[in-house]
Amino acid sequence: MKIDGLKFNDQGLIPAVVQDEASGDVLMVAYMNEESLKKTLLTKKTHFWSRSRKKLWLKGETSGNFQEVKAIYADCDLDTLLVKVNQTGVACHTGNWSCFYQTLYDQKPLAKTQRPQRNK
Repeated sequence: MKIDGLKFNDQGLIPAVVQDEASGDVLMVAYMNEESLKKTLLTKKTHFWSRSRKKLWLKGETSGNFQEVKAIYADCDLDTLLVKVNQTGVACHTGNWSCFYQTLYDQKPLAKTQRPQRNK
């Protein structure tokens, strides 16, 4: 897979879902442009495009909560990335492990052994 095959939006951005490799927790969603993706691939640390500040940022640059990249996947439409990381410290600027800590609805999922199997 090459970067030039990815589908960046009209602003030149692609959403990146960041997931902790060890726990599987979704930590955050941020945006990458081509430059931040290239820096991420080069340094193995996540770099994003700040839509509010209009500049690149290295996750952990000020907090020390870096994300070491373990793998990057593109979805089936090539318009969203999944970035698996080893998270140092917390991911969220609020001090929470994940940016997804505000519950809207939570029906506890079935245990893995109880999940229905996909028909073959």
